[in-house]
Amino acid sequence: MESNTERILSLARLQGIVRSRDCIEHQIPTITLTRMVKAGILVHIARGLYTLPNRTITENETIVHLATKYPQGIICLLSALRFYEVGTQAPFEVWFAIPNKARPPVMDYPPLRVIRFSGDALTDGINVHVIDGLNIRITSLARTIVDCFKFRNKIGIDVALESLRECWQNKRVSMDELWHFAEGNRVTKIIRPYLESLI
Repeated sequence: MESNTERILSLARLQGIVRSRDCIEHQIPTITLTRMVKAGILVHIARGLYTLPNRTITENETIVHLATKYPQGIICLLSALRFYEVGTQAPFEVWFAIPNKARPPVMDYPPLRVIRFSGDALTDGINVHVIDGLNIRITSLARTIVDCFKFRNKIGIDVALESLRECWQNKRVSMDELWHFAEGNRVTKIIRPYLESLI
């Protein structure tokens, strides 16, 4: 029979990150995590999150850290583009949307760029992706492109245009999707000339 330490190591190898609640779900005492950290078998990377030593943290794992603490938040804009592998942007911050009146997250890691959404923006065009066993809310690709036009003063119109052209050329978005989100975001006048130039 596997020891608790071996069971946690198996989880760490399988998932990349072990959460305290994983231990609870597998009926392993959470003190085992503390002992493994003291023994150098695991590294404590954030509250309730552990991984194997010398393991490179991927971009998706920084998203997982964030979603573990703030499951109601939404990965958006430059971080969503990065997730979908669109454009040349490599943001050092995680672009993260929260409800308009919510308290902003306070975290040492990862660095955050907080955007506020309200109304339909909190639900329309939000996809749920499973990363490391956790449900992560990310704006859809078409929604992300339109959001880039809406927040062009924060990220630059060049980023919005680059993502639009790339996704259109690679047939990753449709005109109907883009127009739907443009109407919802009230940016039809801004985006219309760029959409017309694609046709």
